[in-house]
Amino acid sequence: MKLRKVLSGILAATMVLGMTCMSTSAEEEETLTVWCWDPAFNMNAMYEAEKVYQQDHPNFKLDVVETPWEDVQTLLTTAASSGDLSTLPDILLMQDNAFQKNVISYPEAFTDLTDSGIDFSQFAEAKTAYSVVDGKNYGVPFDNGTVVGAYRTDVLEQAGLTIDDFTDITWTEYLELGKKVLDATGTPLLSMQAGESDLIMMMLQSAGASLFDEEGNPAMVGNDVLVNVMGTYQELVKSGVMIEVNNWDEYIQTMNAGTVAGTINGCWIMASIQTAEDQSGNWALTNMPSLDGIDGATNYSNNGGSSWAVTSNCQNVELAADFLGATFGGSVELYENILPSGALATYLPAGESDAYAEPSEFFGGDAVSAKLTEFAGQTPSNNTGVYYYEARDAVATAIANVIAGGDIESEIQTAEDTVKFAMGM
Repeated sequence: MKLRKVLSGILAATMVLGMTCMSTSAEEEETLTVWCWDPAFNMNAMYEAEKVYQQDHPNFKLDVVETPWEDVQTLLTTAASSGDLSTLPDILLMQDNAFQKNVISYPEAFTDLTDSGIDFSQFAEAKTAYSVVDGKNYGVPFDNGTVVGAYRTDVLEQAGLTIDDFTDITWTEYLELGKKVLDATGTPLLSMQAGESDLIMMMLQSAGASLFDEEGNPAMVGNDVLVNVMGTYQELVKSGVMIEVNNWDEYIQTMNAGTVAGTINGCWIMASIQTAEDQSGNWALTNMPSLDGIDGATNYSNNGGSSWAVTSNCQNVELAADFLGATFGGSVELYENILPSGALATYLPAGESDAYAEPSEFFGGDAVSAKLTEFAGQTPSNNTGVYYYEARDAVATAIANVIAGGDIESEIQTAEDTVKFAMGM
């Protein structure tokens, strides 16, 4: 009898232990590790995605590790160069402009998501293109870097203008309107950091143009769109319609202090604009100017943004893909939940939600979130390639020299030579 009780106890304990092991194993199988930066923005979005996914997968968990972008890049490069990818997480956040460079340089580190069941057609095409290499999808789009033209309506009014006058216009028209505002108020329309190429890259992409050809080779010399852009930039500065400042803080101050009457940048700039609470109601948003005389020129572009990648170290790719597909690639609810943090979607169905239709008091009662999602859907894609940042830097130097009196064609030639040297060509 005692023996039977002992055996029963051992059996019960074994069953409990077995169930515990099974539970632990199941829990491990439903846990994913994520690297990303910015607790209030990217990390918050991941935690909200976790909550959405847990509605149908209660055992699912995320281990989100705060990892600055520079560290993500360094750790990825180190792992791939050493051949030991075991240090990588299941999912990591990648800046869009670096996505193709990393996949091309370290293809063994990433998982092809093309046939994962994620519907990439539901995202803005230009956004998706950042993480496509050789026709394969390696990233799930996240935040929206769609370019906006933001203007002080009270300043425009002094010149007899409204936001409608700046909608669907060309850069030639923008220059003329800028001169009118400058004459009437003494206020330039625009500011940019000297020695940076953000505006140039936005102009290029608005026409679907790039600094590289389809094979990834530098294509600056003989690039009519680039010549047009450099000339337009030069004229903006020469006319006084745009002023250049020394650093980022000075750039933000030009808007907050009313030194300029507007800006053109990725929609994330809205957060900085809104820090000047006394200007609420005096700002409005529209699209950017298009390039004159260029086939395929549009009033839409992108600056910034990031996408999620699944690494080859992920032990449960099916779970990772299903999680990303059901949340960032399939949940309007998620995008509604993260909207207060400023995370605007490139997931097109989100633009039709009630939350995105809410008016913004700061921007004159306009439903800006829905407007920006619409803009994202019309943005042309362009080729970034492996040496995108080297090319950006070379063009930034070129435009600084042009502003100082240099010849546009000569400076473009020097920029291309610089990139070719970096590429070992």
